[in-house]
Amino acid sequence: MREKVLEKLKELNIEFKEVEHEPVFTIEDMDALGDVFEGAKICKNLFVRDQKGKRHFLIVVPEEKRVPLAELATKIGSTKLSFASEERLMKYLKLKPGAVTPLAVVNDENSAVEVYFDEELKKEKVLGVHPCVNTSTILISQENLEKYVTANNNKLKYIKI
Repeated sequence: MREKVLEKLKELNIEFKEVEHEPVFTIEDMDALGDVFEGAKICKNLFVRDQKGKRHFLIVVPEEKRVPLAELATKIGSTKLSFASEERLMKYLKLKPGAVTPLAVVNDENSAVEVYFDEELKKEKVLGVHPCVNTSTILISQENLEKYVTANNNKLKYIKI
């Protein structure tokens, strides 16, 4: 999967840098690695679904931000939100827990996942996201990450979370 992401980045002529590291599963694990990300804003990524499981959302926020799901549901015009199961994560994004990333839209063949970026990310020069594995991090500009997601025809919106 990492290879598919890297191929897509190159195909779209997107500049990026990859930083390899030990496996990480949480933002705390990322923080424990120290300053190996050259000042990039690490993103926290949540894969959630609506109450009936008909809509799926990838929520991308700065690492330190908490995401109140009830409030978020109202903002995005959804019914009650909950974290999607491991099976749904595999079905839609071909990912395992711990590797959720907006770069996984390359695996979303029907562009069914709706992507929401916290508007604070617009202020950041460089973002850090996984390339579908939790053993490396891609450093990429906010504009290029947006270009990557929209190139797959996924709906992308910025909202205040």
